[in-house]
Amino acid sequence: MAAKVRINFVISKNIRTFVLNMAKDKIMYVCSNCGQEAQKWVGKCPNCGQWNTFKEIRVAGDTASTKARNAASASTRAGEIGRGMRNASRPMLLREISTHEDPRIDMHDAELNRVLGGGLVPGSIILLGGEPGIGKSTLTLQTILQMPERNILYVSGEESAHQLKMRSERIPHTDNDNVHILCETSLERIFEHIKEVNPQIVVIDSIQTISTEDVETSPGSVTQVRECASALLRFAKTSGVPVILIGHINKEGTLAGPKILEHIVDTVIQFEGDQHYMYRILRSIKNRFGSTSELGIYEMQQTGLRQVSNPSELLLTQDHEGLSGIAISSAVEGVRPFLVETQALVSSAAYGTPQRTATGFDQRRLNMLLAVLEKRVGFKLMQKDVFLNIAGGLRVTDLAMDLSVIAAVLSSNVDTAIEAGWCMAGEVGLSGEVRPVNRIEQRISEAEKLGFSHMIIPKYNLAGLKGKKYNIELIPVKKVEEALRALFG
Repeated sequence: MAAKVRINFVISKNIRTFVLNMAKDKIMYVCSNCGQEAQKWVGKCPNCGQWNTFKEIRVAGDTASTKARNAASASTRAGEIGRGMRNASRPMLLREISTHEDPRIDMHDAELNRVLGGGLVPGSIILLGGEPGIGKSTLTLQTILQMPERNILYVSGEESAHQLKMRSERIPHTDNDNVHILCETSLERIFEHIKEVNPQIVVIDSIQTISTEDVETSPGSVTQVRECASALLRFAKTSGVPVILIGHINKEGTLAGPKILEHIVDTVIQFEGDQHYMYRILRSIKNRFGSTSELGIYEMQQTGLRQVSNPSELLLTQDHEGLSGIAISSAVEGVRPFLVETQALVSSAAYGTPQRTATGFDQRRLNMLLAVLEKRVGFKLMQKDVFLNIAGGLRVTDLAMDLSVIAAVLSSNVDTAIEAGWCMAGEVGLSGEVRPVNRIEQRISEAEKLGFSHMIIPKYNLAGLKGKKYNIELIPVKKVEEALRALFG
């Protein structure tokens, strides 16, 4: 009888050990494209529709309690660092909440301040993304070097301290003794150093290189990026210290990692530009504290990134007189108007099937405008190749570009140049009408400032300009035919 009890005890002990060991590790499958999780491997992702994107990951079984402990410790450290923050949260009535806004942090960069909505908000978390070599680290480093009044911690998981020192020597700046460089990839160690340094701004370069001990996967995986971003979010909101995350992008041009990363952060900024051009565009994709239509323009130089205060002078070709297929449009991105050059080339289709290629402009919008040009104006372009390019490597989403696109395509088709000193702004509808655009006064003032003599505008915008005198001649048009007649006679 005793032997039987002993055998049962051993069996139950082994079963308990086996169950505990099974609870430690859990196999999951995560889509590398969108972050969709599944209990078993599937060929096609049910969320994004991509094939063969599910990867096997091993997650610690006791992650729930571990994460809770780490979150508590992180919040404790953050609470010790943050001053003037409430220790505990409670439900509040809407009328009890103060409308007082904390003053924004001046980044000493007019372009960056404009994109952020007036400066860096305390306690916010910013995600800066862009292609490799576009200048993300350079922009961040030169910005913090211009802020000697702030205590800043720069965490690098990709470069050594020596490399960062060499990069900083190329950037002209004043003596700054408040920038701390940390080369570390462990999230737990980073929080320990944050407690020691007590920074006012934290920079993480990049979020894909940071890992936590709670998740037994390699750095950069979907689970690692999500957990590290969540921990940094808790730290930022609890302490009031803003955190700037630098992120990579995938081959589709979107931010790498799970889509929830963009939902977690307060602001998503995309750093765009062609490496073959010297211009860089800083565009806000998501901003909880400002507008998402603002643009910041930089010029890449050997000494770093230079702010471009007047982009119109750089985006316009100095001498294009006598060249066909070029039209100047007055575009507005955010609150900033600038003149942009639209280039078009129309040629006979070499291989029977006509090509439609657009750089810096919406491809579908181009196809629609070509259909309007053929149906409403009568120009046959079905058997011709059409190539469209926005000069300077710029990507413009303003609908007021429609009129200049049609004018450039027609100019190249008939091989007749548009006279110098002409610019235009107007949205084109499917019936061939020229629809009104917003901020027409700013567009006219920008064209007048740059010395243009004639400007084609929608006729419906003329009513709001009564009583105002401009040195530029305004040509109001109602249809596309009227605009083309004014340009080509």
